[in-house]
Amino acid sequence: MSTLGSFIWSIADQLRGPYRPNQYGNVILPLTILRRLDCILEPDRETVRQLAAKFDNPNRLKVEVRKATGRSFYNTSKYSFANLLADADGLADNLTDYIDRFSDDVDVFTYFKFKEEIDALEAAGLLREVVKSFGAIDLHPDVVSNSDMGDAFEYIIRKFNEAANETSGDHYTPRDAIRLLVDLLFAEKDADLTEAEIIRSLYDPTAGTGGMLSLAEEHLLDHNPDASLTLYGQEYNPQSYAICKSDLLAKGHNATNIAFGNTLTDDAFKDRQFDFCMSNPPYGVDWKQYAKAVKQERESAGPYGRFAPGLPSTSDGQMLFLLHLAHKMRKPEDGGGRAGIVMNGSPLFNGAAESGPSNIRKWLLENDLVEAIVALPTSMFFNTGIATYIWILDNTKHTDRKGTVQLIDGSGFWTKMRKSLGAKNREISGDDRAKIVQLYADYTDADPDTSKVLRADEFGYWTVTVERPLLDGDGNPVTDRKGKRKPDAKKRETENVPFTYGGSTAGEAGKHDVVQAYFDTEVKPHVPDAWIDWTKIKVGYEIPFNRHFYKYVTPRPLAEIDADLEKQVAKIMDLLREVEA
Repeated sequence: MSTLGSFIWSIADQLRGPYRPNQYGNVILPLTILRRLDCILEPDRETVRQLAAKFDNPNRLKVEVRKATGRSFYNTSKYSFANLLADADGLADNLTDYIDRFSDDVDVFTYFKFKEEIDALEAAGLLREVVKSFGAIDLHPDVVSNSDMGDAFEYIIRKFNEAANETSGDHYTPRDAIRLLVDLLFAEKDADLTEAEIIRSLYDPTAGTGGMLSLAEEHLLDHNPDASLTLYGQEYNPQSYAICKSDLLAKGHNATNIAFGNTLTDDAFKDRQFDFCMSNPPYGVDWKQYAKAVKQERESAGPYGRFAPGLPSTSDGQMLFLLHLAHKMRKPEDGGGRAGIVMNGSPLFNGAAESGPSNIRKWLLENDLVEAIVALPTSMFFNTGIATYIWILDNTKHTDRKGTVQLIDGSGFWTKMRKSLGAKNREISGDDRAKIVQLYADYTDADPDTSKVLRADEFGYWTVTVERPLLDGDGNPVTDRKGKRKPDAKKRETENVPFTYGGSTAGEAGKHDVVQAYFDTEVKPHVPDAWIDWTKIKVGYEIPFNRHFYKYVTPRPLAEIDADLEKQVAKIMDLLREVEA
């Protein structure tokens, strides 16, 4: 639990009455951001005011402020938390003046609609006490680290969403999951992140409050303090966007690299690719309302557009983000890119052959973009206990890994939490994370119980339509005018034939021989009158993750089961006798 977050949330007690619990965050979040920025600006406030009096042009002023302070943002108001309370009657107007006089890159308070909250707090007689409480907290980065500030924001958002009965997982990802994703993303041998003064770019199209971006930067700087990681992100939730942008502002990043909007309908970085991409998109979220725009883009962009390989069901948009990330990786000729995305199990196998999801998997696997998929422990996320997976994509795989996909079962690497946070009661400790990353590094030498390396074609299959004859009243096959047997639609069945059936490595090229061998061995002996309709064969791809790690468990002896049943029956009979008595 974040102690700072708990303290800040305790200020919400002052709102009780005029505000409902699900409205507390509308006040607490923007005031936390404002106080954070206020503390950062305090040492240079007088310098900025003097520069503002000298330079009227905002662009020139920004340049001069950066020269003087090293920051890209500023505030020219004569007010701050240090003197806001001095004018009790003018507090609301003065606080409004304060937020209005930030440089134009600090647009975060607009997304909170904070001016409306100032008026509401003033009308309720709460503004002075709430401002006073926040003024008593020192949130300067020298006092509260960026990591601690991130923890505090996560705590506040979780409490806010619990009060509103909303899904906190839509706003941020647990930090232990992010750390594993970051470690895997940066683990590849050729991603030499230790060279002096390297410059890399990182992008998150579902940035949330910026946790992934921040932890990725933290990881890189821990390994190479001279490195430079330029952060980019896009977020459609107004509050999450505001927190993310203000957090990166506080760290000295270019705030224009954080965009507001829906990545699926309006890619804010349309002409850019990145060295590294990360995302934890919402699971199972309906995208019907965006379907028209997405389909129009797919049609107009042609074969090289981001959604060209296929579209998933409109009931779940995860794979749209998967395609988006594949599209945003830096091109191989420019050095290549890597991407990591957290998704639930459905993108592994949903959709029949030649459906949108299957075609997306086909495109990813046939283009050798999927490097590894890691199963996470269940009960890892705040809002769901379902199975989740990290996919790692790479468009310039190391020579050893070309043509293969590594599946890692990390579901057993977890530590029980002392206190549950929503649905989350397990976490990946540092040791757990190191073991999973070691499995990745060991590749073909890893423990086969927890790691499998498979060829991409091992995920492919043909869906084959098997027909049987339509019979007349005498039991004879019905034929058409050319003497060809007519199929009985009621007896029609399909069979999924793996590309690798019978040990074949020919893939699509060996279709006829492999399918015929499967039919002759698996079908014909049971239904001698059946035949293959070669015109209806479809190509499919699925990743049956659990099947590859299935372990047979010997059932208990029948006598033991019978004995347990007898005990339970005896207990039931005793209870019935008590009721009858």
